[in-house]
Order: sequence, then C-alpha cells, then structure tokens
Amino acid sequence: MSTVRRGAKVPARWRLFACGLALLASGSISARADDGIVDVHGLPRLEGAFEDNSRPDPNRMQYGVPTVVAVTRAAVKKMLAADGWVPYVRPLDENNTGLVFKKGRQGLSVSFTQWLGRPDQSAVYYSPDRIYSNVPFPDGAIDLVFDETRPYLGCIAPTAFDATLAFYTKEMAAIGWRKLTPETAASWPNADLTEPMPNGVRAFYDHPDDNATGFYRQKPVMLTLMRRDDGRTNVEIKIAPFALPTDLRAEDMAGLPAPTPRKSASGRGDARSNRRELTVAALAELPAVLAFYHREFASRGWTEEGNAPLAAGDDVALKFSSPEEAGVLHLGRKYDFTMITLTAQVKESVLAARAKAKKDADDQFMKDAEQMAKQVIAADEVRRKAQAATLSDSPLQAQAGSTTPVPLPENAQEVDFKGDDGRLEFNSTSSVKAITTFYRAALKQAGWKEQPSVINQPNMAVLEFAKGGKTISFTVMQMGAKVNVSAGGSGLRMAAAKPASTGKQAGSDQAGAQAKASEPLEADPESALPVPKQRTSTSLGTAKLPGVEAPFRRELEASVPAELSDVLAFYRGELTKLGWQEKPDGAVVAADRVQLAFASPQGPAVLKLGRANGETSVNLVQKNPDAATKADIMPKPGQAKLLLGNMGNQEAQLTINKQTVKIAAGAGGPQSPKGPMLDLPPGKYQYSLKVAGHPARTDSITIAAGDAWGLMVGPTGEVLPLQMY
Repeated sequence: MSTVRRGAKVPARWRLFACGLALLASGSISARADDGIVDVHGLPRLEGAFEDNSRPDPNRMQYGVPTVVAVTRAAVKKMLAADGWVPYVRPLDENNTGLVFKKGRQGLSVSFTQWLGRPDQSAVYYSPDRIYSNVPFPDGAIDLVFDETRPYLGCIAPTAFDATLAFYTKEMAAIGWRKLTPETAASWPNADLTEPMPNGVRAFYDHPDDNATGFYRQKPVMLTLMRRDDGRTNVEIKIAPFALPTDLRAEDMAGLPAPTPRKSASGRGDARSNRRELTVAALAELPAVLAFYHREFASRGWTEEGNAPLAAGDDVALKFSSPEEAGVLHLGRKYDFTMITLTAQVKESVLAARAKAKKDADDQFMKDAEQMAKQVIAADEVRRKAQAATLSDSPLQAQAGSTTPVPLPENAQEVDFKGDDGRLEFNSTSSVKAITTFYRAALKQAGWKEQPSVINQPNMAVLEFAKGGKTISFTVMQMGAKVNVSAGGSGLRMAAAKPASTGKQAGSDQAGAQAKASEPLEADPESALPVPKQRTSTSLGTAKLPGVEAPFRRELEASVPAELSDVLAFYRGELTKLGWQEKPDGAVVAADRVQLAFASPQGPAVLKLGRANGETSVNLVQKNPDAATKADIMPKPGQAKLLLGNMGNQEAQLTINKQTVKIAAGAGGPQSPKGPMLDLPPGKYQYSLKVAGHPARTDSITIAAGDAWGLMVGPTGEVLPLQMY
C-alpha cells in the first residue's frame, strides 16, 4: 500500500482523492438527515429564556421564561407564527392547553407547565411531530383543524372561490397528490367521482408511496371547496367516503357494542350497572355506523322502537329495548367522524325485582350468619373455658436475673424486649388475674401509681402506670392455652450501646444513600395505586361497606428517598399512563410542597407531596362516586355526609349540630349494615356520646364538602372516626 510521510508534500492526485472522500462523506450525512423532523434546538425562544439542560435530549428541548403560563403561551404562539409556523388544533382536541404547528412537511408540539416552585415562571417544551399525510394550508386561513395522520383539514380560506381552487390545483400537485380519474379509481368499487356539488366543487386525489416525504399506503382523499356569502371559501380535505370501511367490527365497552376503527371511545358502567353510557368517534360514514347498530341490536335480541327526539348535533336518534333495559342511540357528524352516544338504563320493573331478590337473599344470609355466629360463639365459649381451666391462678414470683426495667414473672416465656422502642412482650401459663395481681404489687412497691382502666375482664385486662413523668401500659390477654402480655411506654426505654461508626464508614453509608436516592424511580406493579419500588414505607387503605365490592375511597401513603421533583415527575408519568387527567384548579407546585387534583376514570383524586426527614412524603387519595352512589353514601352537592354505627351491645346516643340521634346496638355492623346518616354543611362540629354504663365522651370532627365520614361506637363506648368517601 502506498503511504505519504507526515510533513511531505501531497501530490495533486492525493488531494483530489481526499476531496472526493469529503464529498462522499458530506453526501452520506445529508442522505441520513430527516427533512420531515424539525431540529427543536434550532427553533426561536422567547426573550429572557433560560434552557434546562438537566436532562439533555436531542429530540426534545425545554427552557424556562420569567412569565406565567397564560402569558407565555400567547407569546410563543405569536413568535412561532412570525417564524412561519402555522398553528392549528387537532379534531376533538380543542380543549388541549398545548399548541401544535405545521411548517411545510414538518410538525411541532409545544406544551407548557409552571416552573417547579415558581408560579411566576413557566417551562416551555418543544417536541417534533411527523406530518404523515401532508396537505397545503391556504395563507391566512382561520379556524384550522388538522390531523396529520389521515389526513383531515378543515378551515376558512381568506380568498375567493376561484383563487382557492387554483391554489389547491397547484399545491396538491406540488406535494405529489394525483387527481383521481374514473380509470385510476377503478380499484375502488364504490367510487363515484361525478356527484354534483352545489355552490362548490369536489375533487379526489391519491398519493403514491414515497418514503422521502413520509407517504405510505395513503387512502384517497376528497377535497371539498364551497363558496361563502362573505366572499371567502370553506375548505375540507378528508379520506374519500368510498375508501372507508363499511363492515365495521364490534368490540364490547361498558357492556355495549362499540364499532372499530375509531379515533376515541369512553364508557361508564358495566353489565351489572343500572345505567351504562358509551361515547365513540368512529372513522366511518354515518350509514355504515347505522347499519352496524341495526346488526348489533338484532344479534343481542334488542328491539328497535322508532325514533327518539333529536339532540343538538344529531342526524339520527333511535330508541331500543331489551327484556331488562331501555336505551337511546344518537348519531351525528363532526369533522370526518360519526359521533356515537349510546345509553342503556335498566327498567324500573327490573330494578324492583332485583331489589326484592337481593333483600330476600340478604335476609336469608343474615339468618344463616346469625345462626352460624351463635354456634361459633357457643363453641368458642366452651373452648375458652376449657383453656382457662388450664391456666394457673397461683401467686407469681419475680424471675431471677432479669435485666428488663420491670420484673418478669417466673414462668415468662418467649420474652421479646426492645429497649430502644420501649416495648416488652412475653407469654405465660398463668391466668390474666395472676399476672395483673403480680404487676400491681411489683410496680406499687417500686413507686409506680396505677391509673384507672375500664378494661378488666377475666380474659383481658389493661393496666396503666405512671411515675416521675414516665408511663407504662400493659395489655394482658388470654390467647388460647396461654396468656400474652404486651407492654410499652417511656418507662421501658433503655439506651442500648452501639459501636461508633468510623468516619470512613459514615461517608460510605451517606454515599450509598445518595446513590440509591438518585436511581430512576420504578413503579411497583403489585400496588393498586402507583408507588415507587424505592420507598421506605407505604400503606394503602380502602373504605367500603360489607357486601360492596368496589371501595368508595382509596388512600395511599408512602415515604420515598428521592427529591420532590423526581417523585412529582414519577406520578405525573404513571397517572397519565392510567388515563388520569391533571386539573389546573387549585394546583400548588412549590419547592417543598405539591398539591394537584386529577380526574381519574373512577372519579376525582388528589395527590399531595411534602418533605420530611430528608424524604418525600406521598399522599394519594382516589374517590369512586359511582360506588358511593350505589351504596347510598354519596353526599349531597355542597354538603358532607356522616354515617353512624354502633358495634356495642347497648344503644348509644350521639348529639351533634343540635341533633340527638339514637344508634341501635349493632347498627352499621354485619347484622344491620345501614346505620343512621346525617347530611351536614361543611365545617368543624363538636359531638357528645352517651352509652349506659360508660362515661360520656366529647370530641370534634372536621368535615369538608363532598366528604363522607363514619363515626363508629366501639364496645367500650369509644368513638372511631373513619373517612369513607
């Protein structure tokens, strides 16, 4: 192989060869460039912008500006329009707070959020969009609605009819669209290119596959231009009707038939619901959708019962019924969609029959449960007495050599003492009476004073002691053939010696904790509500009544060793995947605190984040209004609801808001699921409770509009508040 020494003169032929290589290289780079994707880092930015480079991305750009979101959005729209970007909205996406633009065959999405912790600043995000089906926009057009994937275009051109027609004749050809003729349309059996168009014109086009411009398997389109009385021209481009499917496939949604293909669909309820609703934007002409429902109604045994009153936007409204339900089908046109609204309501006669059957089944269930409970209680009483007979009432002596702060009885077994936490637990073969007698005597001798307790039964007792500002509480309970003793309090705490950590070890531990906190947060797939796997604690609570499958309220609490901004990003991403929509009303995003409201498929939800002990605390609450309504605990608008229950065996009287309510024994429990309910305005209320044989109790509860709380009276007259909804 020939070589050239470093520093030697290069012959002319080598210089030509090097130039050729450079040209080939530059040509290769140009060939790899994608003219359909805009370089977002080269786009203009608002004055005073500061770029966020914390997470660099070649296909996405983020920067901040010192103005609120509403001002920023208007300024960005004006700035990009001046740079040649044409703003539009996508069909059925009119309420989106982001912006979309088109410039030639390039697309751009712009979104906005409040800058983290700075309500006076905004974050702006640029993301490229690919225009898969490009069509020309008339200069100065207004009311632009465009979908770059089908395509669809609707707008008002500022020019007169003839000028607009000339524009589209030229520009469609420039993009590569070919006018269909009877010969080129022969592959479409239902194609009709001659249908007259009063006060306008229609033309049909197709486009060959073209990888360079992004066209692939493009269906023919129909261009419609119509004269307007004001001298302007209405423009619409959509897939030609003859190229749309006529035999639609069916999928079940909310127990109702939904046609496909479609742009979007949503449903409420299921086969067990009293009312079901379905909303669909179908990518088909209205006659095909109507034929689909004629077919589906017949296959399901539903009977059509004539026309129903037309609602706004309707072209068709039909009534139908089945042996159990009655419903209405509404069909109308919007953009290039057939909009479908289908509702089905269970008939009153069927509801009454179901209610009677449920009541009969519930009554029989309660009779069977009561009988079974009596048998279990009787058998348990026999067993408990037999087990109690094996326990010794003999006086106890203190165990020798014990190092616990309080003495242990001589027969203490399985002793578990945690001095750091002030916890003690052990088992014994002595009776509850013998153990309580032992501790009353031993602690009295050591100077401890016993506090009165209302729990002092043969099978369970609670002892409370105090001395010098410290306390100890004992719970002594018969557990089968043994008695379990658990104690806790400041009087049991003992400092445990710990080996001193070296500076090197401490530094290593701190570095390890920081490394763990910096890991990307990953969702736990086993959790009913989203929570990161990297958490130090978590709890999930649900509220529901006996016999009700769906909970009215779910609440997740967790602590995550990560920055608040990372946890916020995690939840925004995970909740969006679940179909939750963030609502701007009342949003708080600060450096150390976040509160956001969401609309989830099940109902309203609230996310709260905070900082505690170097970690981010999480509180996520989701409500289910459908479940609450079915269980008849849904508060009235602007009101709160209070559910009262009594697990004791005596009647209780509760006085609140100048009302006295009697709560029967067992109300709100398994034998009588529904207790009294009160509707109250939101606020803080004092209440008092009276139960025969127990001291009167007073307390307060704060309730907010739209909340449902339960107040459950316990067997010993205590009151447990619990948020149900």
